[in-house]
Amino acid sequence: MDVGELLNYQPDRGAKRPRQGDGGAAGGDEESRGGKQQKGQGGFEMRNTEEQTGDRKKILEKLMDRDEEEPEAELVDESSMKKMILTFEKRSYKNQELRIKFPDNPEKFMESELDLNDIIQEMHVIATMPDLYHLLVELNSVHSLLGLLTHVAIAVVDLLQELTDIDTLNESEEGAEVLIDALLEGQVVALLVQNMERLDEQVKEEADGIYNTLAIVENMAEFRPGLCAEAAQQGLMQWLLKRIKAKIPFDGNKLYCSEILAILLQNNDNTRELLGEMDGIDVLLQQLSVFKRHNPSTAEEQEMMENLFDALCSCLMLPSNRDRFLRGEGLQLMNLMLREKKMSRTSALKVLDHGMIGPEGADNCHKFVDILGLRTIFPLFMKTPKKMKKTGASEKEHEEHVCSIIASMLRNLKSQQRSRLLTKFTENDCEKVDRLMELHFKYLEAVQQADKRIEGEKHEMVRRGEILDDGMEDEFYLRRLDAGLFVLQLICYIMVEISNSGISQLQQRVHQILNLRGGSVKVVRHTMREYAESIGDGKSDEFKEAERKRIMDLVDNF
Repeated sequence: MDVGELLNYQPDRGAKRPRQGDGGAAGGDEESRGGKQQKGQGGFEMRNTEEQTGDRKKILEKLMDRDEEEPEAELVDESSMKKMILTFEKRSYKNQELRIKFPDNPEKFMESELDLNDIIQEMHVIATMPDLYHLLVELNSVHSLLGLLTHVAIAVVDLLQELTDIDTLNESEEGAEVLIDALLEGQVVALLVQNMERLDEQVKEEADGIYNTLAIVENMAEFRPGLCAEAAQQGLMQWLLKRIKAKIPFDGNKLYCSEILAILLQNNDNTRELLGEMDGIDVLLQQLSVFKRHNPSTAEEQEMMENLFDALCSCLMLPSNRDRFLRGEGLQLMNLMLREKKMSRTSALKVLDHGMIGPEGADNCHKFVDILGLRTIFPLFMKTPKKMKKTGASEKEHEEHVCSIIASMLRNLKSQQRSRLLTKFTENDCEKVDRLMELHFKYLEAVQQADKRIEGEKHEMVRRGEILDDGMEDEFYLRRLDAGLFVLQLICYIMVEISNSGISQLQQRVHQILNLRGGSVKVVRHTMREYAESIGDGKSDEFKEAERKRIMDLVDNF
């Protein structure tokens, strides 16, 4: 019998995280994960010889006997937990001893392996007492468990997944901190990645093992976001990219990989740089290219597509990845997606916005005009598509991305490409200026209504003698943004840019419509001053100052 097969074999004790096709209702935990249940992935593949079948039967019989004998879990206190941990340590040591003594004879250590498996199953009860996690660390059991990842991997992963369940960790912050520290000290992510490399996803138990491993990473990252960079460095980023591009049918594990990748890249320039260096931008573009002419076939596949788009947007926050995106023909792919009118269109628009914004987006802006992107973007500016409900995007979100892309081009384009952009505004009797002004009044009204409500609330607070603190001011500002303040600022920026372009008919048309509809230059200037004040987060003081001066010069000439 193949030794590895015996060592990796685990009795089915009933998965805690039921997955599609497993029977039984999925728990609340699963539902909240947005349908990431695993599809059934094929049973254990039996070997051919009669001798191997006989061995398998023996193990199964022994396990079934044990399952029948298994006592009900007792309540855990400190002394019973210590006793359980010491039993685990003894059985672990005995198993290790027999494995060294009889490396080529699994029959000799089979009994001890099953004993060890039993005690690991019993240890699941520890997850109900997170304030006693310090005992696991003090009695060196975390180290022992990590050492067992080489031969009772599935059982250990299952236990760690339950111990690190985010709700459990939040019950006792002190116990959680001690456990997470010990796991990180033991290089848990590197060991889990090495273990995943060994697992075969054709075997259902091992596919479940990978799913639970990813859950451990998600739990730890949610509890301590700072560990993402370290986890990515310890081989996780490389494994995720390899798994995402593997040519195997879509399943729950691929969906989960896309989510973990998006989590690693959130607000983290180190992981974004690492992904760029590993040619991850190309991997993301290849995986997304499938959706340029085809919609995702299930809700789960749509969720994966959106996770990959989110990962790409995160990566483009780093200037060095903008160049990789340009070289990998990312602009061409996004432009095609906009033309094809599939579900991917909304997210492609968001990616273009991230790729072209700020001075670092200048090369992408020029290339976008060269690949005839203006022909794609302006129809989307003139008319907001009605089919956005399917993708869950709002009208405001669509108009914000389109206006942001046009604003970025007006900021970044030089010479011939800039002339081509401005010419677009003069076409068909300045119809695009008319649309711009229509959007201006739409968002101005929405923001003014929000301002009116906020003023009413402030007066009421003053009347009651309440003090307006910074927290309230922030909340009011967020409400103004929700009403469309940022879109209004972008629209006003486009208005002042085209009015300063030297093309008199554009300036005349902007002012003509402002006067016709009772608009005010003063309101536009006030909006632009507010925009200039908030610009350049995360940039140097010199950049902020230069950019503010540039915007205020445009405003003064308006």
